[in-house]
Amino acid sequence: MARPSLELVQALLNTADKLSNGQKYMWGHMGACNCGNLAQELTSYSRAEIHEFAMRGRGDWTEQAQAFCQGTSMPIEIIISELIAKGLTTEDLINLEKLKDKSVLARLPQEIREQLSHNRVENVSLYMRTWANLLEEQLIAQVNIADLKKLPAKADTPV
Repeated sequence: MARPSLELVQALLNTADKLSNGQKYMWGHMGACNCGNLAQELTSYSRAEIHEFAMRGRGDWTEQAQAFCQGTSMPIEIIISELIAKGLTTEDLINLEKLKDKSVLARLPQEIREQLSHNRVENVSLYMRTWANLLEEQLIAQVNIADLKKLPAKADTPV
């Protein structure tokens, strides 16, 4: 599972919102699919650049994530490396593309899980929001209030 961070939670929520509000979505397009839309949010690459880089490799996001080998300098591997640096794993990419992470799915009602389709934008958006909530809870669980009390107080600075 991804390493929880505010940046990743926010990226998932932003991507879900954009998809819900009409951002281009095409499951068969490497830059406009589930992973492609999240990659747009987490990297500086556009939908077209992500698609172009991916098309230089073989297969969809699942196959390219499975074949990922850092340091080969294949363009899609540059993007995957950036996503890993943001806290994702290759398994996260595989799960996102097919909406199949068991810990995310367990948070959805059974009737929704049974109808979930990996290539329906409303399902992708729901999955991303659910995943963001899970990561946010994990992030909050890592906070130790006693440690926060030990931090030096910030001095007020004039604006």
